Amino acid sequence: MSDVQEVESDEELESLLGFLRDARGFDFTGYKRSTLGRRIRKRMAEVDVASYADYRDRLETDAGEFNALFNTILINVTSVFRDPDAWTFLQREVVPEIIAQREPDEEIRVWSAGCSSGEEAYSLAIMFAEALGNEEAMSRVKIYGTDVDEEALREARSGLYSAKALEPLSAELRDKYFERNGARFSFRSDLRRRVIFGRHDITRDAPISRLDLLVCRNTLMYFNVEAQTQIIDRFHFALREDGFLFLGKAEMLLNDSDRFDVASMRQRVFRRRPGAGGPPYPPSTVKIRAGVGVELQAAVRTRHLRDLILDAIPGAVLAIDAEGMVVLVNGHARTQFGLAEGDLGRPFQDLEISYRPVELRSLIEQATHERRTLRINAAERHIGEEVQYFDILIQPLVSPTGLPIGTTVTFTDVTVATQLKAEVKRVREDLETAYEELQSTNEELETTNEELQSSIEELETTNEELQSTNEELETTNEELQSGNEELETMNEEMRVRTEELDETRAFLDGVLSSIGAGVVVLDRDLKVKSWNTGAVDMWGLRSDEVLDQSFFGLDFGLPAEALRDVILKCLETGQRAVPLYVAAVNRIGKSLTCAVRCSPYEGHRGGVVLLMEESRNGASG
Repeated sequence: MSDVQEVESDEELESLLGFLRDARGFDFTGYKRSTLGRRIRKRMAEVDVASYADYRDRLETDAGEFNALFNTILINVTSVFRDPDAWTFLQREVVPEIIAQREPDEEIRVWSAGCSSGEEAYSLAIMFAEALGNEEAMSRVKIYGTDVDEEALREARSGLYSAKALEPLSAELRDKYFERNGARFSFRSDLRRRVIFGRHDITRDAPISRLDLLVCRNTLMYFNVEAQTQIIDRFHFALREDGFLFLGKAEMLLNDSDRFDVASMRQRVFRRRPGAGGPPYPPSTVKIRAGVGVELQAAVRTRHLRDLILDAIPGAVLAIDAEGMVVLVNGHARTQFGLAEGDLGRPFQDLEISYRPVELRSLIEQATHERRTLRINAAERHIGEEVQYFDILIQPLVSPTGLPIGTTVTFTDVTVATQLKAEVKRVREDLETAYEELQSTNEELETTNEELQSSIEELETTNEELQSTNEELETTNEELQSGNEELETMNEEMRVRTEELDETRAFLDGVLSSIGAGVVVLDRDLKVKSWNTGAVDMWGLRSDEVLDQSFFGLDFGLPAEALRDVILKCLETGQRAVPLYVAAVNRIGKSLTCAVRCSPYEGHRGGVVLLMEESRNGASG
C-alpha cells in the first residue's frame, strides 16, 4: 500500500470512529488504532465489505450491524475465578487486609471495571461471602460491575450461566452460590442484590469513588499510552488510601511508583500509597469554571421566567450550572422522575436521575469539554414491571465570552415508538430465523444424503474387509490342519515311547518279582518308594499300604529302628553297608533272623535300597 493510500485509509478510519461516537455514543478515541483497525477490518471481511466508507454505509442501513461490530471490538473474554493463582493471592492476602482496615459496621466498596458478562463481579461476591459469611457480606459489601457493552451487561444482570461456564468452581461452591434454573445455573438472589451493574466508559465517565478494591483485568492493554495514563489517574482517585488495584496478566504499573506500591508483581496487585491525591480531571476545567460568575448570576435572575416557559414544553428538562448544581427542573421532569422544588440547588450527582436511566454525569462533562450536543437514543428506565424509553439530549450552555455556564438535559418519551420498532425488529428476526431454519433444514438434508452415500461406501468397504477376513480364515484353517497333522505325528511318537516305557516297567517289575528276597527302596526322606513281592510275602504288607509312608513308622515284624544308624550312614557316605542280621517275625508269626543289606540308590534325588532275606546259617548281629 502506498503512503497516499495509507493516509486515505487512516482518514476513513477516523471518520468511521467519529460516526460511531455520534451515532451510538461509543467513543474509541483512546483505543490503539492498530488494534481498532484490525478488528474493524475483521468484521468488514466477515460481511464482505472492502472499504471503511462502504462499511459506514452498511451501518447506516443496518442497525443490527452495530452490535456485531461492537462484539468484535470489545472482546468479552472472562470466566469465574479466571487465573486461579491470582484469585488465591487476593483471597489469602488482600481480602483479610481490607476487612481489617474497615470498622465492623463500615461498608466495603468494590468495583469490577470492564466486567463483561459478570463472572468477575460474582467471583468477588463469592470471595467476600467466604471471608465474611453470607449475612455480613450482604450487609457490608457493595460490588459495582461496569462495562460499555450493553449486551454483555444484560447477560451479567441475569446472573445465568451454563454448567460449563461454572466448571472452575468446586461442586461445593457451585451448589452454595448458584441455583439450578432449567439447564443453567442462577446466582443466589439474596447476594445478587449486593452486585450492581451499569454502563460505564472508563475513558470518559466519572469513576466510582471510595473504593477498597478496584479490579480491571486485561482492559488497559487495548488503549494507547495517553488513554492508559488518564484511566490510571481516575483509578487512583477512585481508591481509598491503601486501597488495592488488581490488573490483568498483560498489564502492570512500571512508572507509577510514586502513587502505587507493588503488593504482588506476579499477580499484578498494587496498593494506593497514602497522599498524592487529587481529582482525575485536568486542572484547566476548574480554572474555566471559576470565571462564570457574571453569566451564572444572570441565569439566576431569569430563572423564574425560564421555569414558566419550560413547564410548557412537552418534554422533561433539567438545567445544571457549571458547578454541577441543579438550577432548573420543569414540571414534566418533576412528574416523570419524582423530582421536587427542594432539589433545586442540590448537587446533580446526588440525584438518582444523574445515573439512572443512564450515567449522565460523565456525558455532561464530555458535552461541556467538547462544547457539542450529545444525544442518547432509547435509554431504558424500569419502573416495576414497566419499561420506559427516552431520547436524551445534552446541550452545553456557553456565555457570549465563550465560557461554559451550564448544561440542559432534555428527556423525550419515545416508549411507544421504541416498542413498535422492537416489535418490527422482532418480526423481522422471526422471519430471518424461519429463513435460516429452512436453509438449515436444506443443509441437513444434503448432509443426510452425503451420510447415506458415505454409509454405502462404508458397507462396500466392510464387504471387502469381510472377503479379506474370509481369506484369512481359510489360511488359518490350513495352518490349523497342518498343526493337527504335526500333533498326530507327535501323538504317535508319544504312544511308541509309552509302549517302550511300559515294557521297561514290566521288565523291572518282573526282575523285582523274581527276586525271592524282599527289596525295599527308600528316598532321602526315608519314605517307601518301592516294595516288591518278596517284601509282601515276608512281612504281609501290601505295596499300596506302604508306598510314600515313613519306613520307620511301619508296623511289621522287622524292628526298623535297629536299621536307622546303618541307613543314615549309607545315605551320608553313599557307600554300601555290611550285612546286618536282625531278629524278626515274618507274616505268619515265625521267628527268624533277617539279613539286611543297605546299598545307596543313585536314582531320582537319591536314597537307599534294602535287601532283606531270611538267614539260613542263623547268624545274628
